[in-house]
Amino acid sequence: TDLCPRYTARVIRNVKVGPSPGWLAERLEAVGLRPINNIVDVTNYVLMEYSQPLHCFDYDKLAGNRIVVRSAKSGEHLISIDETKCELDEEMLIIADAEKPVAIAGVMGGLDTEVTEATTNVLIESARFDPLSVRRTSRKLQLMSESNYRFERGVDPVGVNDASLRVCALICQLAGGELAAGVVDVWAEPFEPAEVSLRPQRTNALLGIDIPAERQEQILRALCLSPASKGKKIVCTIPPHRPDLVREVDLIEEIARLVGYGNIPVRSDVTHSVKGESLPQLARRQLCEVLNAAGFDEAITHAFIGDDEAALFGRSESVHVAPLTRKTNNALRATLLPSLLRVCKTNQNAGNAQVNLFELASVFAPAGEAILPNEHIELAMVTTGDLRNLRGVLEVVAARITPGKSLEIRPADVPGLARGAAAQATLDGEAVGTLGYVAETVRDYYGLERPIAAATMLFEPLLACSGATRTYTPIAKFPAVRRDLSLIVDESATWRELSDAIGAVDQPMRADMEYVTTYRGKPIPPGRKSVTVMLTYRSDSGTLRSEQVDEQIDAVLAALKERLQAELRQ
Repeated sequence: TDLCPRYTARVIRNVKVGPSPGWLAERLEAVGLRPINNIVDVTNYVLMEYSQPLHCFDYDKLAGNRIVVRSAKSGEHLISIDETKCELDEEMLIIADAEKPVAIAGVMGGLDTEVTEATTNVLIESARFDPLSVRRTSRKLQLMSESNYRFERGVDPVGVNDASLRVCALICQLAGGELAAGVVDVWAEPFEPAEVSLRPQRTNALLGIDIPAERQEQILRALCLSPASKGKKIVCTIPPHRPDLVREVDLIEEIARLVGYGNIPVRSDVTHSVKGESLPQLARRQLCEVLNAAGFDEAITHAFIGDDEAALFGRSESVHVAPLTRKTNNALRATLLPSLLRVCKTNQNAGNAQVNLFELASVFAPAGEAILPNEHIELAMVTTGDLRNLRGVLEVVAARITPGKSLEIRPADVPGLARGAAAQATLDGEAVGTLGYVAETVRDYYGLERPIAAATMLFEPLLACSGATRTYTPIAKFPAVRRDLSLIVDESATWRELSDAIGAVDQPMRADMEYVTTYRGKPIPPGRKSVTVMLTYRSDSGTLRSEQVDEQIDAVLAALKERLQAELRQ
């Protein structure tokens, strides 16, 4: 009774199935329906007249001459009238005879009991089905019809019987036959009309015009809403064919419609409160400004990828939508890189050699037994340019959004990125992203001919650290002193180890440290390399003397010799 509040059935005997008369066929064609035969065409005609779907069964093909409205059983199936094989489950409402399903309630009838030229006795179904149940069944089976379109939006609960009588009258007129006495009408709960109150002064306040209460009541009466004055309110009884009228503002809209929208004045000024940007909005805008200034264009891509694409980036499990909803590429992406790499391929096919793209969008990762996935906002960037430039852009993004926070890039193995050319980005020790060249196997999958540098960064950690007040540092009054140190270290020594060793030396006058170049070859002995670093010193109290800088350099060289066995190249 919840899924089918009302069901009516009538039987007509000795009908003669044949072509519809010209007037009926022409009217159906005028609204986009294809004429079939006089019985089916009558049900479609009344569907358009009453907005009430109906269905005709071949009465003699119903086992036991019975109609049973029930939920389907697991394993049951039905061939619909469009010859689609439908696998049914317990959540679907069906119409059955004494043995098997013969129709999918509110969606489509079955092929076995459809009306044909051999049909002589028909059963006319006119019912009301639960809109949500019809929608779920239609989407799950991927069956769409004029019937389910209307059932999903609700039908007139009282008009069910009127539509049935109208169909029977037309069938008897066009196909002959005798209408059996009586009707099967199972009504779980008779319709009780709802009441909605209206305040006339509220109508005037909302519309901005003065409409007398008597005029408002007259309009509502003309709409068959049976208005009755009760104190300062007008109480309307809503007829069954107007399910859209549920609130006071709905009645006000009806009054405005009949008074005429053109009679509602338009003021010369509009007042509304203006709010400033929220922190997430500000961070998004700043991020886009930085990336645009760096030459990156924003991309907007689809959220669905294939399982094989997800596996390229180390995702053995993905969040999927039902295969019936989306048969291919039905996995929600856990990273934006597959989508951006597709765009790189599109640009390559169009002859665009230089590509710099970014996207800021949601990604979805499985959450175990949870109903919903873990959804995060991710920033992803791809470029055909140099990886070092992309790293610089990543550092500028972090510096702009999270001033005062330290972004570190450390080598790491990242699925989908080339081994030895990938790194992990951390913000104050928290992993927030990745950086590196796209692996060759991934490039081959997408058919990319040029090396692609890619980076990802989670937006939420950036947002959590944003909003800090920037501090002002005055321009230095005294000149800086720069020294280049060419250091001979072991081949295995990394720039990170070298910079950490220099940074560990407490030197308040050291203003900057910058990598310059690496050299291998004569006269550097095998297994060693020369790394050049530029150190900048500056004092706020006066111009530095060479002796002061020499002391600082000696302290750095001593620390490097102790930690990395580094030697100063002569």
